[in-house]
Amino acid sequence: MQHAGAPPTSVAVRGYAVAAGSLRTALRQLAQQSGLQLDGIEHIPASAHSADLHGDFRADEALRRLLAGSGWQAEHVGPSRFRLVDTRDITPLASVVTTASVDNLSTEGTGSYTTAAETTATRLPLTLRQTPESVSVITRTQMDDFGLDDVRSVLANTTGINVEQVETDRTYYSARGFDVTNFLVDGLGMPFTNGAQWGDMDTAVYDHIEVLRGANGLLSFTGNPSATINFVRKRPTAEFQGSAGLTVSSWDTRRLDLDLSGPLNDSASVRGRLIAADQDGDSYLDRYSLHKQVISGIVEADVGESTLLSAGLTDQRNRPKGVMWGALPLYYTDGSATDFDRATSTATDWAYWNSDDVRTFAQLEHDFAHGWILKFELNHRRFSSRSDLFYIYGTPDRTTGLGLLSYPSHYTDVNRQDTADLSVSGTFDLAGRTHQLVFGANAARNKETEQSLYGNDVGTPLPPLQDWNGVYPKPVFDAYRADAAFDIRRQSAYVTARWNLTDPLKLITGASVTRIRSRGESYGVPHRYTATRNTPYAGLVYDLGKHLSAYASYAKIFSPQTEVDLDNRVLPPITGSNLETGLKGAWFDERLNASFALFRTRQDHTAESAGFNPDTGQTYYRGVNATSKGYEFDVAGRLTPGWEISAGYTQLGITGDRGTNVRTYVPRRTLHLSTSYRVPALRGLKVGANLRWQDAITRDQGVLDTQGREIVTRQGAYALLGLMARYDFDPSWSATLNVDNVTNRKYLTSLYWNQAYYGAPRHYSLNVTWRF
Repeated sequence: MQHAGAPPTSVAVRGYAVAAGSLRTALRQLAQQSGLQLDGIEHIPASAHSADLHGDFRADEALRRLLAGSGWQAEHVGPSRFRLVDTRDITPLASVVTTASVDNLSTEGTGSYTTAAETTATRLPLTLRQTPESVSVITRTQMDDFGLDDVRSVLANTTGINVEQVETDRTYYSARGFDVTNFLVDGLGMPFTNGAQWGDMDTAVYDHIEVLRGANGLLSFTGNPSATINFVRKRPTAEFQGSAGLTVSSWDTRRLDLDLSGPLNDSASVRGRLIAADQDGDSYLDRYSLHKQVISGIVEADVGESTLLSAGLTDQRNRPKGVMWGALPLYYTDGSATDFDRATSTATDWAYWNSDDVRTFAQLEHDFAHGWILKFELNHRRFSSRSDLFYIYGTPDRTTGLGLLSYPSHYTDVNRQDTADLSVSGTFDLAGRTHQLVFGANAARNKETEQSLYGNDVGTPLPPLQDWNGVYPKPVFDAYRADAAFDIRRQSAYVTARWNLTDPLKLITGASVTRIRSRGESYGVPHRYTATRNTPYAGLVYDLGKHLSAYASYAKIFSPQTEVDLDNRVLPPITGSNLETGLKGAWFDERLNASFALFRTRQDHTAESAGFNPDTGQTYYRGVNATSKGYEFDVAGRLTPGWEISAGYTQLGITGDRGTNVRTYVPRRTLHLSTSYRVPALRGLKVGANLRWQDAITRDQGVLDTQGREIVTRQGAYALLGLMARYDFDPSWSATLNVDNVTNRKYLTSLYWNQAYYGAPRHYSLNVTWRF
C-alpha cells in the first residue's frame, strides 16, 4: 500500500501533444511520450473518447486530464506504473477531496492557474466550489509565467488584496478594507506583531499560495476579518527532477535558482528536496540595492505503510542598502502636491536594513485507514533584523524646498515564534450518510524584543530633496534609547464538521476557543492583555446543478494590538466578523473555478496611523470602527486547452460609525487579470499579459495649509500592464520574457501613511530555465 502522503511518480514536467479522439489511442500515445506503463487500456470501451492534450505537464497530471470525465481513473501501483480502474458505477461523496495529504493539493507541473482543493478555510480539504468563503489560489505555473518571485508581486495580482508598500522594506496588506496580518505556512503561524511584513519574502520554496478573504478563526484563531494568506511548501518527489534558472532584469539585477528533488534511497521511501535562490541588483530608486539569498531543504520518510515523517528548514537573508525609512513628503506648506522624480529617495548612502528569517518544521502524519488521519506539526521561526535608518520629517516650502529635518536611528529586532498543532480528521456515518470531521488543539508563543537608538542630531535642517544625494554624516547612536518587549502566548482548541444533510445540501459548523495572554512593554508603556474568546463559524453550500452552488457563511475573529495612541497608551483589541453569500461554479473537472460573493465585514478598534510623535520617535495610532460592504468576482483556470486565466474584480464601501467614508486610502474598486495562451501554430510559444487597475484614492493629511484649508492628497486611478512571452525550445530548455508597467505609468505606491514614494517605471526580466 502506498502511503497517502507519498508524492506521485513521474513528476518531471514535459511537453505533450495528444490528438482528440479514441481514449484508448490517446492513452497509448501518452504512454509512448511519457514512459508510463498503463495497465488495463484494453478494458476501456472502444467508444470512449478524450479531448486533445497539448502543453507542459507532469506525466500523472497529463494522465488525469486525458481520463477526466471518462469514468476511468488511474491507480498508482509502482514507479511510473498505473492501473486503469472503471469507476462509472461508484458514487463519491459530493466531489469532496477526502485525503488531507498536502501533496494531493500540489499545483506544480499542472500547467494550471487553479487547483482542485484547498484547506485554508475550514481545515477540511474541500474543492473551491464546496468552500463557503471566498478563496483564491495562485499556482506555481502563474508565479513562473509572470516572474512573481516575492510575496508583494504575488498578492498584487490576487483578487481583493491591496499591497500598501509604504517603504522599500516594509509593506502592509489589506483586504475588504482592513489590514491582513495572518501569514501562515502550511496552515500554521501567528499574526505580524507590528502589523507589517518587514523585508522581502521570496516565493521560490512554495508550490502555491491560498488567499481566503474574510474572517478565519478556525485556522488562524486570532487576526483581522480581512484575509488569511497560506503559503503551501513544495514537497519532495519520488522520482528525480531538477531545474536551474538564470534571470537577468532591469537595473543590473541577476537571479539564480536551483531546485533538486528525488529519492534518497532505492525504494524511494526517503525523499528530499533542496531549493536555493540568490538575487542581487540595484533599483530605479537612488542608492537602493538588494541582495537576498534563500535556501530550503525538506526530507520525507515513509515510516511503514501508514506513517509519514517530514522535517525541513528554510533560511532567507536580505541585505538591502540605501533603504527608505518613511518616504517622500506629499505636500508643500501652501497645500499644493509635491511632484518629485520617481527615482527620488530619502535614504542616506549608509542606510541598511539586514534581516534573517529562519523557519524550521517537523511533521508526523499517520493514516489509521477507514478515512481517519492524525497530524502533528511543530514550527519554529526566528526573524531578526538590524538597521541604520534615516527618516525625514517636516513640510517643505514650495519655493525653496527647505523645511525638512533629519531623524537618524539604529534598530535591532528579534522575533521568535513557536507553534504546535495536533489534529485528527476523518469521516463518520450518521443517519445513513457520511460526514467529515476535524478536531484538534494548537499552542503558540511569540516573543518580540526591539531596541531603538538615537543620536543627538535629530532635527538637523536638510537641503531640498531635489538636491539630496544621500550624503549625511552617520551619527553615533548614543544620545538615548527606547525598548519594547512582548511575550504573547496563545492556546486554542477547535472542531469543524461538514454535515452531508442531503445530496445537494452541505452544512459546515465549527468553533475555536482561544485563550491569549500578552505581557510586555511598548517603549515605556506596559502592555498586558488576557482574554478567552470563542470564534464560531457556520457555512452552508447548496448545489444548484452539476456545475453551480450557492453558499452563505458567518465567522468571527479577534486580535490584540501593540500600537499606541498619542498618549502612548496601547489600543484595545480588534474584534471583527464577516458575513457573506454568493455563487460558485466549477467546470472541466475542477479545472475552471469561478465565484461571486456579497460580503459585509465589521472591524472595531482598528489601529490607524495618525502621525509621527517626535517625543517618542514612533508612529502613533488611533482606533477606528468601520464596516465594509461590497461584492467581488473571481475566476481562475482553463478556458480552452492552452488558455489559462486568473481574474478578479472587487468593489466595496467603507464607513465609520456615523456613516462617513473612512480609510479613504483603500481603493474602492480594484481589478486584476492574468492570462496566458499557448499558440497552436507554434507549439513551443506561450504568450500572456497581466493587468492591475485601481480607482482613485485620497488621504486627509489632518493639517491645514497656509490659507487654513485642509490638505488632501490624491492618487488618481491607474492601470499597470505587463506582457509575457515564453518559448520552449525542447522539454528541457525554455526562456521567458516579462515586461512590466509597459505604459510607464507614474504612480504613488500607497497613501497608507502621510508619506509615499513612486512605483517602478517600465522594466523587464528574462529568465532561462533548464529542467533535467
